[in-house]
Amino acid sequence: MVEYIVGCKWSMQILSLIRQGIDRPGVITRSIDGLTTKVQNDCLSQMVDFGILEKKSYPEVPPRVEYKLTSLGQRFMAILDAIAELQGEINANHD
Repeated sequence: MVEYIVGCKWSMQILSLIRQGIDRPGVITRSIDGLTTKVQNDCLSQMVDFGILEKKSYPEVPPRVEYKLTSLGQRFMAILDAIAELQGEINANHD
């Protein structure tokens, strides 16, 4: 799971947007230059399968779908935040 999410070019950007409250697929696609709908849907589906995201579908016309971080997803993001903070410290010490 970690290899897929961290290794995917788009996953981190998608997760960051969802954490900021941008949770609808169309808005996510428009927010990330170069991200195609197919690749986005594949990333979102994988993260739902891994338990990082929860998908909520609303019975509306047109259909509305939103994604939220699960409790596992929130814990995963906290770990990634700690890694980013550590990387910042490493970079500061090497400059």
